[in-house]
Amino acid sequence: MTLTGLAILSDVSPSQMRSVWCRPTRPAEKALADFLGVTPAELFPTRYPHRKSSLLSAENEALIARKKAQQLSDKGAAA
Repeated sequence: MTLTGLAILSDVSPSQMRSVWCRPTRPAEKALADFLGVTPAELFPTRYPHRKSSLLSAENEALIARKKAQQLSDKGAAA
């Protein structure tokens, strides 16, 4: 089986499948792991567990929003 052949069978872009070794591509990782009979975490242990970006997490968005609101209220009180 080639990576391109596996991509066609798995409905994954062949370019995604070919780049699976050098960058995270979840659909290609899953297709390759399924074909080999392992989990994606076993095949790519440094990429799992999947971590969300700390910059985009809901907790940080809420902290940023509160900080902005506090800064606006401080500016209003100073004026």
